[in-house]
Order: sequence, then structure tokens, then C-alpha cells
Amino acid sequence: WKCMRSKSDKKKSLVPRLRFPEFREAGAWEVKRLGELSEIVRGGSPRPITDYITTDSEGLNWLKIGDVHQNEKYVTSTEEKVKKSAISKTREVYPGDLIMSNSMSFGRPYILKIKTCIHDGWIAVTDINNEVERDYLYYFILSSSSQFYFRNAAAGGGVKNLNADIVKLLSVSLPHYLEQQKIAHCLSSLDEVIGLQAKKVQALKQHKKGLMQQLFPAEGETTPRLRFPEFREAGAWEVKRLGEVCDVLDNLRKPVARTKRNPGPYPYYGASGAIDYIDQYIFDERLLLIGEDGAKWLPYEKTAFIVEGQYWVNNHAHVLRPTLAIDTLLENYLTALDISQHITGAAPPKLTLDNLRLIWVPLPPKRDEQQKIAHCLSSLDEVIGLESHKLDALKNLKKGLMQQLFPQDVA
Repeated sequence: WKCMRSKSDKKKSLVPRLRFPEFREAGAWEVKRLGELSEIVRGGSPRPITDYITTDSEGLNWLKIGDVHQNEKYVTSTEEKVKKSAISKTREVYPGDLIMSNSMSFGRPYILKIKTCIHDGWIAVTDINNEVERDYLYYFILSSSSQFYFRNAAAGGGVKNLNADIVKLLSVSLPHYLEQQKIAHCLSSLDEVIGLQAKKVQALKQHKKGLMQQLFPAEGETTPRLRFPEFREAGAWEVKRLGEVCDVLDNLRKPVARTKRNPGPYPYYGASGAIDYIDQYIFDERLLLIGEDGAKWLPYEKTAFIVEGQYWVNNHAHVLRPTLAIDTLLENYLTALDISQHITGAAPPKLTLDNLRLIWVPLPPKRDEQQKIAHCLSSLDEVIGLESHKLDALKNLKKGLMQQLFPQDVA
């Protein structure tokens, strides 16, 4: 029966789950194709582009993917410009237009605040009909139903690509203009709160980074610039190799083929953190892990990471048991260190066990000072963690709100 519903029946059902009180009796939303509401165009690339790049202040803005910050709503600047002679080989777009990438992380919209030229990796939504509120359209394109459509409709095998025709056919559900404004204002306000919280988290991370630069001796020095009062006369720090201050337990690691990983309660760690949960464990103690590629472990943004409880580790993460150094001190020091200088080889380059053991680690002469620094940094980590959780909660609130503010059943 569902498949046989008439278009009029479907239109009647086209209402969101959550609606502002003043619009609850406003009736069903309309549905139109994006191509009916705007002009959809692709950018253009003058070639070879190096012949057109210019440092002339009178040049035209040239927007690249790298100029756009993934979590931002607006495009406000470009790093490069092109000569005015490029105008016939590219496309110029204007403040108020929407743009989206047509490959890789495609379909994510941004609103232009500048006039710029775009290359053929961009699709622009221009000449937006005055029955559509621009910010409303931005959020609708960002919604899960629109993104789902793009993912399913994108052409290509390994690398999916959007094209202008696909974007034109996106179904846009439209309430009255005043309701569009209300929805856009609600989500914009929430974005402002999210933005402020994100800045707060970033400021805390920068504060910690600056603090660590003062709490640890600079390269070539043996005393830090900032020291707790009770340790100011404690003497110079010692510098030891990582292999001297830790037991290396790499010989206990063991990979488990994906087909043989039975689901269970124990984290299965690799180079990028916990990648699975299985029914077996190797380790049952608090240890320090470092990915053999030296990459940051997301979402923690740490090169080294303390794990505890019962867990399994495969051959892509080094396993250390600190002996002469407090683990949280090492965790923070190794994360702040430019680990790339210790990575060697090719296809792929790795942080070998030998190189790992040779990393220099500065340590206070008294363990009490280690403990004090570790406690200071751990306390700051707790604050950062709490504020990061608030940020995640706000993002999840926005995601859930968007799922309710927009109808999910669009023709």
C-alpha cells in the first residue's frame, strides 16, 4: 500500500516531527527540485593554473578546497588570486551563493561572503529564488536526507562524484517563508553557541600547549622556564632515552584476522586506537601505547595514549610499561614532541622499535616533581575533556534537531 500512495497523500504527510507553535496549523510543506529554485553551475579551471596565479592585489580571488574550513558555515577568504584574464576560463560566484565540493567530501554546503572564482572541483548554487530563505536552504542541503540523496546519487566507482544534474534534482521541502526564517534562525543561533564552545575548547588546548612548552625544558636545555616553587632549587633535569625509562612489551602483541574477531567486551587496539571489540585480551594493566606510524590518535589528538583494564593490542602499536617515568608525564611529553623526526622508511614510513627506544626524554631529578607536573596536566586534560563533551553534546543536539525540523519523507 505504501508504494501505491498518491502524490497528494504523500504531500499531506510532508510535515516535520517538530514544528514551532505558530506554524502547527500551516499545512503540509511543498516540494520542489533545487534546479527549480536556483541555477546550478560547475566551476572552471584555467590551465595550466600556474600561468594564471598572481600576487597582484587586483587579481581575482581563487577558491581552493584548502581555503574552506570543514566545520565553518561561511567562506570569507582565499589564499591565492588569479589574473583577470582567467575570467573567461573559470566561473565567478558572489556573496550569498552556496558552493559545495563535487568529489571526495562532496555535498557539504558553504555560504560565500566574498566574490571569488571557483575551479571545476566546485558546484555553485546561484540566483536563488526569492521564495527560498538562503540560510534555510543551506541547512536543508546540510540535512541528513539531502546528504543521503547525494551519497546514493553520486556517480563513479571507487571515488564518488557529484555533477550539476544530480544537484539540480535534489528535492527541497519548503514551508512558508516565515517558517523557513524561523528554522534558519534557530539553527544559526545553535551554530553560534557551538562555535563559541569550539573556540573555548581550542583556547584550552592552546593554553595547555603553551604551558607544556614552559613546564618541559626547551631542546638543548636542562631546566624548564616554569617550575613549581618547591622545586626551583632541585637542580637540572636528567635526559634519558625512552628505552631506559620504559619496559617495551611489543613481543606480547599479536594481530587477530578480522574473520576471527569474535565480538566481545575487550578493546582491540591498533595504530589508530580502539578499532574493534573482541572476546579475548592480552594485557590486564595500565600501559602506554604509541602507534607505529606516529600519527595522532583521534579523537584524543594524542601520539601516545594510556590504556588500562583488559585489552588486546595488534602489531601496529608499540606497548610501553613506564618504570622511571610517570605514565601521564610521558603521554603528554610524547604527544607534544614532533614524532615525525623519528619516523623512517617508506611504504609506509614507521616509528621502528629501535628509533622509539632512542627518543630523548627529559625528566625532573625528583619523582615528586614528575608527579606534580603530571597532576597539573591531567587536571587540565579533565577540563578539556569536559568542555569537549559539551561541544559533542551540542553537535548531537543540532543533528537531532535537524532530523526533526525537516521532513524525512521527501518525494
